[in-house]
Amino acid sequence: MAFVGGSLEPFVQLQPARVRRLVFVCLGNINRSAFGHAVAAGLGVRVVSIGLSTTTGAPAFEKALSTAPVYGASLAEHRATDFTDYAYQPGDLLLAMEVRHAHELVRRGIPADAVALLGHWSRPHRIHIHDPHLHTDQYFRTCFAIIHSAVVNLVEELRQAESPCLTP
Repeated sequence: MAFVGGSLEPFVQLQPARVRRLVFVCLGNINRSAFGHAVAAGLGVRVVSIGLSTTTGAPAFEKALSTAPVYGASLAEHRATDFTDYAYQPGDLLLAMEVRHAHELVRRGIPADAVALLGHWSRPHRIHIHDPHLHTDQYFRTCFAIIHSAVVNLVEELRQAESPCLTP
């Protein structure tokens, strides 16, 4: 798979036996990564979420709060975590929403083999999951449907491989 900025191949590989925790990543950690976190937690996965540029402690955005229950998730207790307040652990799989986020994570010192694009697991396949923050309610539902699909498919793949990120 090629991209103008280079190959995406490093960001669509999965080694389930090495994954001990999922880390959902977007810009603000108040919409996309917060929702991915909630869905994965509901499926019995060790999980955290972070934002590349956010204020730690910020609540989920109002549209995210109202859209998440459509997919059986709640963001009522979610509080954002900035990248600077996150400590990488061996076994973390950082799931970026956008190609630029994946590259930024590597630039900030995360090993490339610990970074993947969440949209690779969505059906329909969407490598780039666009930020819904300033968009319509309809796009929020579309975005969350893509994320929900990706998380469910990824967790199923991890479950089949008996990944250590699954809670007992």
